[in-house]
Amino acid sequence: MTTVTTRTVEYPADGLTMIGHLALPAGTGRRPAVLVGPEGPGLNDFQRSLADALAELGYAALAFDLHGGHWFTDPQEMLARVMPLLADPDRMRDIGHAALDVLRAEPRTDPERIAAIGYGTGGAIAVELGRAGVDLRAIGTVNGLITGRPGEAARIRCPVWAGVGSEDPIMSAAQRDAFTAEMQAGGVDWRLVVYGGAQHAFHHPTIDDPRQTLLPGVAHHPRHARRAWQDILALLAECLPTSGNPAPAPAAEPHWEA
Repeated sequence: MTTVTTRTVEYPADGLTMIGHLALPAGTGRRPAVLVGPEGPGLNDFQRSLADALAELGYAALAFDLHGGHWFTDPQEMLARVMPLLADPDRMRDIGHAALDVLRAEPRTDPERIAAIGYGTGGAIAVELGRAGVDLRAIGTVNGLITGRPGEAARIRCPVWAGVGSEDPIMSAAQRDAFTAEMQAGGVDWRLVVYGGAQHAFHHPTIDDPRQTLLPGVAHHPRHARRAWQDILALLAECLPTSGNPAPAPAAEPHWEA
């Protein structure tokens, strides 16, 4: 196991002081980097652990903040902040750009090799950065299949991978279809994985906190959570390989006998 260095970083965005979590791999050289966006309730130890895991694989990783250091336990309070945010692409972009600036400014980051992944609201922000024309190597979104303004998907310059549960009442089949139609119309290199039987936020472990209230249709699915993480790592290995997460070998061309 490599030595990972972590630290808290504060930066302004959306009229708040955001409190992100930066994880850096061992060594001193520049590394490919990954933005990690949290779901609607905000940044917690789960997303921080994902940044740490990416650093173990050789990435500089920033788990960014959505709510100025606040983590919502009441879903109605969360929705009151998140729904207007999801309806405002410019606000989402501002939050994403602010985090991206912090990651780019880190001396260990290779600014030419950055990917963005996220969950729920954080995933929607990752895709919105693509629609803004940000030069990313890959975008991954789990449960964050929000459609954008007409025509802007054509600005996306990298592969987009999306994952969603088949039983997710928030990201419905109609929402999935609208998102993939947008990606297709924009000429994006896109993939969608639908995890059978999974609900919303299936990737997130159950939180042992009596304050936490969950919306209906939100449930952890451990098997699919592992699969979604492996799918994200495969996306990064393909588009942003490191020595700890090497690119897969290309498939051999089939040979047909005459």
